[in-house]
Amino acid sequence: MPSPHVFPRHTKAEMPVAVGGDGCYLIDETGKRYLDGCGGAAVSCLGHSDKAVVEAIKTQLDALPYAHTGFFTSKPAEALADRLADKAPEGLNRVYFVSGGSEAAEAALKLARQYFWEKGEKARANVIARWQSYHGNTLGALAAGGNRWRRAQFEPLLTDAMHHIDPCHYWRWGEPGESEEDYGRRVADQLEEKILELGPETVAAFMAEPVVGATMGAVPPVAGYFKRIREICDRYGVLLILDEVMCGMGRTGTLFACEQDGVVPDMILIAKGLGAGYQPIGATIVADHIYATLEQGSGFFQHGHTYIGHPTACAAGVAVLDQIESRDLLANVNRVGSYLKSALQERFGQHPNVGDVRGRGMFLGLELVADRDTKAPFDPSDKVAPSIKKAAMADGLMVYPMGGTIDGERGDHVLIAPPFILTEAQADELVDKLGRAMDAVLS
Repeated sequence: MPSPHVFPRHTKAEMPVAVGGDGCYLIDETGKRYLDGCGGAAVSCLGHSDKAVVEAIKTQLDALPYAHTGFFTSKPAEALADRLADKAPEGLNRVYFVSGGSEAAEAALKLARQYFWEKGEKARANVIARWQSYHGNTLGALAAGGNRWRRAQFEPLLTDAMHHIDPCHYWRWGEPGESEEDYGRRVADQLEEKILELGPETVAAFMAEPVVGATMGAVPPVAGYFKRIREICDRYGVLLILDEVMCGMGRTGTLFACEQDGVVPDMILIAKGLGAGYQPIGATIVADHIYATLEQGSGFFQHGHTYIGHPTACAAGVAVLDQIESRDLLANVNRVGSYLKSALQERFGQHPNVGDVRGRGMFLGLELVADRDTKAPFDPSDKVAPSIKKAAMADGLMVYPMGGTIDGERGDHVLIAPPFILTEAQADELVDKLGRAMDAVLS
């Protein structure tokens, strides 16, 4: 029997009790095995039984579990910062550790504001993001995010300093006869229009996911989109913040997702795969010019959390990077990810209720439709996404179906983000079980 004292995510959901992990599988108390086709929420990039990471955590716990950063630094924090700065795009050399993605977004928003405050540009308080984005569930991150369903009941608590433009999703919103390049230019230019509408002197930052995750289902940008975004930010002195909490740390085939779009942001947000589920950790990686402004000004970032720079979490992060690099797991992400995407396209490419198969690396998505020709979505009352999740779990598969793909209310997708250690045989198992779950729901 479940405890009557746990406050669950959903009071009416009955969850199996997880008791063990074996590579890409989770095991419940009955012994049933579940292939983790989504990494929980794109978290478990090394699977659920990586002994090297577990041993690194145990070793750090024996040496020093915790030290508050108001009094000490620690060797694991210094080592992980060095590793991340070495791998990050050029000029991003300062790493602010937090405990998760929402905290990384909050830190970035507050840092953007303080950066301009210390520069004497105190009117720069507005932040622009995109509809159907997701940046976290704390109030600042939620306000920046553009998912209307998540925002609705908390709207009175959200700052009006956050503004939104359209997302970049050519399959859904490209106009007839419009090329991908022209579409990307059109939606990117909305950023300039919004900056001019608000007044360039009032805009601090633009925040976006390089590949949109939970709210749209692994939607990559069209070629050239982010280069145009970078140009506009540079023209008006606006900071570019890229949220790679879900799509980063190797998930799309390169350690940082923005590498594939040829842009260097002013801040990158990471979490999820950085700790691989073994410890809660995230980070805001910051450009030198931002850090220098604070260093030469007040010297103090007016922000902080109790567990920032947590030694045990940072030791886990170092161990995770060690595993990704020493085992060349990015090669597997690209090789098996390509195999999985092809298998998904073969199985679902002509499915009457699958409109689009997309993504990069091991960050893939299926957009579900009631009608392929018109791209019309299912009625939200059909509850397609939760039904597919339930059917897949019954068959021993974890995937990440979500509703509200189009506007926070209409549309459904299935997000797929398995561990980087996935084999081709497990990819086949994933596709087979997903096919059965979708047939059971959509037939």
